[in-house]
Amino acid sequence: MASYHLSVKVGAKGKGASHSSYISREGKYSGSSRYEDLENKGCGNMPAWAEHNPQHFWQAADEMERKNGSSYKEIEVALPRELNAEQRKELVQEFVKKEFGDNHAYQWAIHTPKAAMEKGEQPHAHIMYSERINDGIARDPEQYFKRFNAAHPERGGCQKSNTAKSFTQRRDELISLRERWATLQNGHLQKNGHQIAVDHRSLKEQGIDREPEKHFGPQRIKKMEPEAVSALLQLRASEGEKERAVHEVNSLIDVSGDLAAARTERDTVAKEDVRSGVDAFRAQFALKKEMEEGKLRALDAFKKEQEARQQAERDKLRSEQAKTARGSHFGFGKDKQNDNDFEM
Repeated sequence: MASYHLSVKVGAKGKGASHSSYISREGKYSGSSRYEDLENKGCGNMPAWAEHNPQHFWQAADEMERKNGSSYKEIEVALPRELNAEQRKELVQEFVKKEFGDNHAYQWAIHTPKAAMEKGEQPHAHIMYSERINDGIARDPEQYFKRFNAAHPERGGCQKSNTAKSFTQRRDELISLRERWATLQNGHLQKNGHQIAVDHRSLKEQGIDREPEKHFGPQRIKKMEPEAVSALLQLRASEGEKERAVHEVNSLIDVSGDLAAARTERDTVAKEDVRSGVDAFRAQFALKKEMEEGKLRALDAFKKEQEARQQAERDKLRSEQAKTARGSHFGFGKDKQNDNDFEM
């Protein structure tokens, strides 16, 4: 089942050029086996002085943006393993075209690193873009990043798109962006013959009764015991099957009857199915844990028995020593004195 991920990050002033090199695997990020996962890359809407090298744009942003400002924003998305390299490229290109149009300079790259645990590909895309809005006015690098002049736009820099927006507005925009990405991704999956879908909603909103899994980095995976890795993979597979069942049930609504009742019944059956499957798998872990704890309790009891036996032997020895000591105090056990010892 294709996985869903979308996050938005802000790149601080001074970090744009280095991040551009990182996603495009250039400069210090080239020629290393660690960074041999670049699948595709591209850019668009760059000003004339950066058309052939987006690095020039991000270097100028790092230098010219205001102090404590940001050089770029980044959207990071997971891409479906079910799509091949060319299909993933088409998906990313359509996404940036729909999101940015001709308004924002952007650069993107697709990476396909190997998963630390499952060893399969983890295709994802990094999409950097400037919040500065292209307005058709030609500006050199220094002017491009100046403060916007509303009265005389040609005298100032390009306007930023995210100014004067409240937290609620930015939150709603992010929710809308997440939904648009899910819809577009599902469209490409279906277009390429895959009857699966991603969902941008939280597990709770989807009616799935489990906590989101925590991310395990490569270093932590290396430290895990093989049994733990195997168990986690089995849990993922089990919960993935149950989540697929939920999506299948969602598509099997009987619209001939009461739609509200059908939805209620569908949600109830799906939740119970997911819960029973996950509970059964967790029960296996609980049983294994109980067996391990039983072994530990048996070992603990054996140790306590040994300690009690040793303590009893020590108490017995001290008791015998105490009796001997009392006998010596009252003259018991001494050789009888010779009568001659009392002669004058």
